[in-house]
Parts: sequence; C-alpha cells; structure tokens
Amino acid sequence: MLETYRAVKFLFVGPLILAMLVVINWLTSPGDWWVQWAALGIGIAWFVSLLRVIRAALIMGGLTALILYLQRRRQPDQGPNPEMEIGR
Repeated sequence: MLETYRAVKFLFVGPLILAMLVVINWLTSPGDWWVQWAALGIGIAWFVSLLRVIRAALIMGGLTALILYLQRRRQPDQGPNPEMEIGR
C-alpha cells in the first residue's frame, strides 16, 4: 500500500522536479543541456510508477468484481417481482 502511495505521489512530483531542473539548467548553462539525462532517468522512473499504479488499480478492480460476483451468487434468485411489472 505504501509503495502504491509513493508511486502516485511521484506521478505528480516527478514532473515538478524535472521542471525545476530545466529552469536551473537554463539559468546556469543555457548552451549545455545536461538536463536531458536527468529527464531520461526521471522519465523511466515516472513510467515505472505509472505501471505500479495501473497494476494496483487493476488488482483492486478485479477483487471488487470478484466480491460482488460472489455476493450476488450467494443470494437466492427470487425472480421478477410481480409488483414491479409494468401494466399491472
């Protein structure tokens, strides 16, 4: 759970860090773009974090669907309610 929280947090923090590094690079050495290597590393880490968040969402969605399926299967089928029929 903590790993997923950190992954979600990095999805927002990572681009902010990169933007700050771009500004620092632009102010200190505008002709030498060393920030491209930081962008590569942060981009790879951001993509891995995105995959972790997607995996967690799929697992939670699958578990929720399984629980709902089992609950509906456990309840007896009562058929249509005659009071709810249209025209009566």
